Amino acid sequence: MAIIKFLGTAGARYVVARQLRASGGVYIEAEGTRLVLDPGPGTLVYMAREKLRVEKLSGIIVTHVHLDHSADLNILVDAITEGGLKKRGTVFIPREGLYGENAVLLPYLRPYLQRIEILGAQKEFRLGEIAFRTSVRHHHPVETYGIVMEVSGKRVGFVVDTLYFKGLLESYQGCDLLIFNVVRFKPHPSPQVQHLSVANVKEMVEILRPERAVLTHFGMTMIRANPKQVAQKLTKETGIPVIAAYDGFEIEL
Repeated sequence: MAIIKFLGTAGARYVVARQLRASGGVYIEAEGTRLVLDPGPGTLVYMAREKLRVEKLSGIIVTHVHLDHSADLNILVDAITEGGLKKRGTVFIPREGLYGENAVLLPYLRPYLQRIEILGAQKEFRLGEIAFRTSVRHHHPVETYGIVMEVSGKRVGFVVDTLYFKGLLESYQGCDLLIFNVVRFKPHPSPQVQHLSVANVKEMVEILRPERAVLTHFGMTMIRANPKQVAQKLTKETGIPVIAAYDGFEIEL
């Protein structure tokens, strides 16, 4: 059995800054392999609240360098390695998270880790009992990749921040569970705001037909629209069970 636990469901900057929803990313555990996907602000605190042992983490995946996805990366690395006393753990991160002006992993921490793996488009990786591959590069202001995991015989797709485009569909075909970062209730008029809306999620669910879907990473327009009601409406319209995640929400596979 595997579990997926949402350590936070905050999406947009205002929601994160005001902590209207927690912003700790996602915790995944399968057959003794434990990882955190996108450790946003407060991940360390939320793990402690949920009685999850941070030093037991096998690794961390950062899909992109924005702070709501990477702010607690360094403190988690320090905790996993016990301040460098034990060389362990793997960080998966896009190249720009390591080099250049957007680098987010502190240089002094890097030797503490067993491995650092650079994410790229449509590449395959393994961490213990969890195999995963990246999507095509998402349309987002920084280098961003979605993740498709093979967990306990199920294929789980994490459709992280992106503007909707047809090329997304191929990356997430065959997923049993799709988890969508849906920041906006309606599309933003500016193409510079590169996030999914409810209409985008509906189209992807109708075409890809997963066994079920989960909504998370909410901005203010989604919170005002009531994510639970949005999920119920999508379930009725698509015929696929759609669930709105909440802070601490857990899925068993």
